[in-house]
Parts: sequence; structure tokens; C-alpha cells
Amino acid sequence: MRPSSDAVDADRPTWHGPAGASRKRPVNGRRAMLASMETERTGPPGPAVAERRADIAGLPIMWREAEPPRGGGHAPVLCLHGNPTDGDDFRSLLERTGGLAPDLPGFGGSAKPASFDYSIDGYADFLAAFVDHLGLEQLSLVVHDWGGVGLALAQRRPQSIERLVIINSVPLLPGYGWHRWARIWRTPLLGELAMGFTTRFALRRALRQAFVTRGPHVDALAERAWSHFDHGTQRAALKLYRSAPPEVLERAGARLGDLEAPALIVWGERDPYITTDFAHAYAKALGAPARVRMVADAGHWPWIDRPELVDEIASFVREG
Repeated sequence: MRPSSDAVDADRPTWHGPAGASRKRPVNGRRAMLASMETERTGPPGPAVAERRADIAGLPIMWREAEPPRGGGHAPVLCLHGNPTDGDDFRSLLERTGGLAPDLPGFGGSAKPASFDYSIDGYADFLAAFVDHLGLEQLSLVVHDWGGVGLALAQRRPQSIERLVIINSVPLLPGYGWHRWARIWRTPLLGELAMGFTTRFALRRALRQAFVTRGPHVDALAERAWSHFDHGTQRAALKLYRSAPPEVLERAGARLGDLEAPALIVWGERDPYITTDFAHAYAKALGAPARVRMVADAGHWPWIDRPELVDEIASFVREG
């Protein structure tokens, strides 16, 4: 089992941006390698994506932030990642739309305390504190996988959502049965053993199975996930999955009908974890007609499998 990490790494050089928020400059070789891979895949970068850090709701939190393109006028875009990655999943989108992509507590470079409430409601409480800290009264929301906890926040504040993008997200809907790995993680002791004995090779192989394509972009995501896959992240994932039996998932989406913002649902059809019927179930549950974009040759991270989707998603959120 990898070493525990309950706090944000404070060893890197810092500089300060607007409102005194500190930023960390990525200087190690692994970051440089991953950045090189990402640039190779997506082409020259757009607006610079900076790393920010602050204490929010009593936790050291890291997020990525980019200024919106000139002449935008749309609400800030908040992108929420899933398990086991971090906000860097959305770097290419931030370069087109601007916005923010936090590492949720328990993941990436944010704090991973044992005391945090790793549940849908716990994350909704944290996200409420996050958007209040940054003064985001209106926002467009992009959620993927367990980033779907953002839908719990959206149901609390439906009038604050300008645009909504749901991408292969954990269904806050009736009828979902957890996939095989999730059932293992939800089982006491067996889940701990599965997490603790996960190797770098095993994690990379598992993540590759969630993609249709192969190449540096997949390797970069797997390497990034492994770099943060310590005891804190393993514990967070186990608690999160164990907090959400099917009836809790269904109850968490009971007010999706209150969300009347324009919505785009993007779904990789070859997702090994969540079947395509939940894309249409989400569209039916929302309070306004949603556009459903099924992607035949993509898996669980469809916008990484098919980079052209980034421009589609960016165009949608800019319409606001």
C-alpha cells in the first residue's frame, strides 16, 4: 500500500495571483512529461491554466483555473472529475472555455483527511463552500463519473446553473447496479485488499480498459492517477462507494427535475462501468429537454478518447 497523504504538498515554489490566492508551479519531471504528452495530443495550448491553492471548508484544496476567452460573457465553468483522477482531466476544456477544475477532497493534490464525509451529501456541502469561497453566483457545470456529486449541489441551487454537461456520470437515478470493481470496493476487507495491492501496472491496465483508443493521452492519465493513488485516495474511494447503495443514488437525484438549465449529455457507448440507458434516463429526469450526444467509439472518458468532443462541449457552454 502506498504512503498516506492527508495534506497538500507545500514544497514547491509559489507565486500569488488575484485576491491573494496562492499558486504552485509544477516543476518536477513527471509533470513536465505529462504536460508534454497532453500538448502533443491536443495541439498548442489556449489560455494558460494555473494551479491555485487555498484552505476551503477547513481543508487545503487545489484547483486549476483559466481566464475565459475574451468576449465570452458566459458564467464560469466548473468541471468536476471522478475516481481515481483529478481536475487535470479537464485541462483541454479549460483552455477553451476558462473556468475551474478542483481536485475533490480525497483526490489529486487536495487534502485527504480520514474525517471528511466522503459521501454525496458531504461533497455537496464541500462544493457549496467552494463556490461561495470563489463568489460563483452563476456557473455552468460539467460533471464526469463521481463528479456527478455536483448534481447534488445543483439540485440545492437550481437557479445558479446556467448550463449543464453530464458525461458518463454515476447515475443519481433508479435502477443502477454497481459494476464489478465497485462491488469489490463496497465489500469490507476485500475492498481494502484490492486497493492496497493495486500496482502501477494493474492500475494502468484497468484504466486502459475504459478507453477505446490507445496512445500517450491514455498513458498520461494513468500515470497521473498513479502519482496520487496513495492511502488517502484509496480510503476516500472506498468510503464514497460504500456510502452509496442504489437507494441512496436514487434519492440523491430525486430533484433533478428542478434543473431547467439547457443540458448536454455526452456518453461514450463503450463505457465498461455505466450503460448507455442512463444517458437517456438522465435526459428524461431533467426539468428541461436535454441534448444527448452518444459517442460510438469512446469509453468512460469520451472527450479524451475523442478530443474533437472538447470543442463541442466548449461551444455548448459558451452558448450561455
